[in-house]
Amino acid sequence: MDEAGSAGTAASQAGDPPVAPASLPGLILVATPIGNLGDLSPRALDTLRTADAVLCEDTRVTGAMLARHGVSVTLLALHDHNEGAQAPRLVERLLGGARLALVSDAGTPLVSDPGYRLVRAAIAAGVPVGAIPGPNAAVMALTLSGLPPHPFLFLGFLPAKAAARAAEIARIAAVERAGLAVTLILYEAPHRAAEALAALAEGLGPGRPAALAREMTKRFEEVRRGTLAALAQGAEADPPRGEIVLVVGPPEAGLAEAAAEATLEDQLSAALASGLSVRDAAAMVAEATGLPRKQVYAAALALAAR
Repeated sequence: MDEAGSAGTAASQAGDPPVAPASLPGLILVATPIGNLGDLSPRALDTLRTADAVLCEDTRVTGAMLARHGVSVTLLALHDHNEGAQAPRLVERLLGGARLALVSDAGTPLVSDPGYRLVRAAIAAGVPVGAIPGPNAAVMALTLSGLPPHPFLFLGFLPAKAAARAAEIARIAAVERAGLAVTLILYEAPHRAAEALAALAEGLGPGRPAALAREMTKRFEEVRRGTLAALAQGAEADPPRGEIVLVVGPPEAGLAEAAAEATLEDQLSAALASGLSVRDAAAMVAEATGLPRKQVYAAALALAAR
């Protein structure tokens, strides 16, 4: 944060009273612990305690967490299978004055968890939406990885099936050849960690620096650092358990420089081959090369028309 931002934050902390739960907007996204229950903030706890209902992926998981804190509140299930049907009904409740809190089983809502459709519906209906910040596994793993913290790209889960996973990694590699140079963050199931790392090593290069973070904030928290190939071998020999986050460093300077030196047509071809639309491919290549967007878009249209 720059000095002006720091000064503004300090002034806000000094002059503004804390936001009381009762004054928060109708739909509040509440981050919950990713392991250690002590990471539930007092403000998050107050918001959950005073909500008319708490929307959660699994009422058993959230109920157990709240019970540990002595909180009794109405719990409503909201998950991938019912969110589409429930969103209109919940928006009606919000428009009627209800205050609803949304949580996931762990971490920040919507980040590879349900809730996006409800938030979009609430915004479209003019319902105020707020959030109580807190734990996030992706950001914590990034900070512990020892890899460049920014820019980064959060990709969620790779496809579970080998063919689809390889295709997705190939798409990422093609975008990198077009000039993308960021640290990648992915979630993965523990029983697929070794094969996911092996697929990443094959598609992005065995020597790419990476990290595997698991069980963060819990008793057996561990961060394994090394190349993709070494981490894949390690995960095969000693399978990791628990919640897994994979962090992959950006492509080495040689690859980035080679991409920068490639012709505009080559970069656009790689971007289009990755599945991007003409507009998105042009925007990405223009950003990577510094060329005018109109020029790159015209070239992309001509290439796509061939």
